[in-house]
Amino acid sequence: MSVAKMLSIGRLCECNFAQAKPSNDPAPSLQSRAFNLLLRQLPYKQQLASAEAVQAHVRKLALAPASHEPTGLGRSVEATLTKMGGWPVYYTAPSSGHEGCNHVMFLHGGGYINEIVPAHWRFVGHMTRKAGVVCVVPIYPLAPRATAKDVVPKTAELVRMLLEDAGSAKVTVVGNSAGAGLALAACQWLRDRGHRQPNRQILISPAADAAVRRPEQVEIAVRDPIQDIPGIVEAGRLYAGELEVGHPFVSPLNGAFRSLAPMTIFSGTRDLLYPDSVDLAARARAAGVPVELHLLRDQPHNYALMPTPEGRQARAIILRAIA
Repeated sequence: MSVAKMLSIGRLCECNFAQAKPSNDPAPSLQSRAFNLLLRQLPYKQQLASAEAVQAHVRKLALAPASHEPTGLGRSVEATLTKMGGWPVYYTAPSSGHEGCNHVMFLHGGGYINEIVPAHWRFVGHMTRKAGVVCVVPIYPLAPRATAKDVVPKTAELVRMLLEDAGSAKVTVVGNSAGAGLALAACQWLRDRGHRQPNRQILISPAADAAVRRPEQVEIAVRDPIQDIPGIVEAGRLYAGELEVGHPFVSPLNGAFRSLAPMTIFSGTRDLLYPDSVDLAARARAAGVPVELHLLRDQPHNYALMPTPEGRQARAIILRAIA
């Protein structure tokens, strides 16, 4: 849920679920195994161990809201802040200019209760600099102050406006964790109202089903170094607000998949959410949506953002897709 915060520390040191296998079944790298051990030493899994722990965390954030200002974008990237629909929205662009650039809308993770963090901004800077794209980063309001009933339609409207403004330029929606769930729900909203889809969705460890109800997820949770089921369920409840947790705005796995943009999905088998990614890929393919599922053995939640060989490989795939 809040794995991105851990990255700052870390930098210092076709099928159903039963049939799914990791891509080429590669053994995890030494760096990845070491990073998994590091993640287990940090307190973030404890913060998701119970509903009470999540509620305490939310109360703490309400008293001292985190900053959303860009940190760690790196050189040769410029950031501009504007407001759209009452939300702060950042634009990042290469310092050399952005004429003719393709566009990315990035939706950050954090379980719908945590603000964007420096690791997210580093990823945004990486995409901007290496792929030469303009990134649009909405700072959407967090639960429980804001809930899916309002956040999903407004996010979809921002995507719609970006598609209009971009003209013939390619537009990719990229989200990680909760942001990936929001991306999928927003694209379903656009489809249902007859609006154009982006060119592609890139979903990194998507939070696709807030109920976390699969029996196999109990066993996977033991191996997941970051997340735990009670905390994810409570965060989903807070984000759902007056909606049912199973509503497609909250759990887009329950939505329809026809006529959606092509998808690239990243997940790992130490992520307790990964069975939902496998099911998501299968349902999208069955509806005729082109899907690439990059499922890697023993990789944790959000591995694509991590400073490991597997993370670098995933980011290279992402750069090729958005450029």
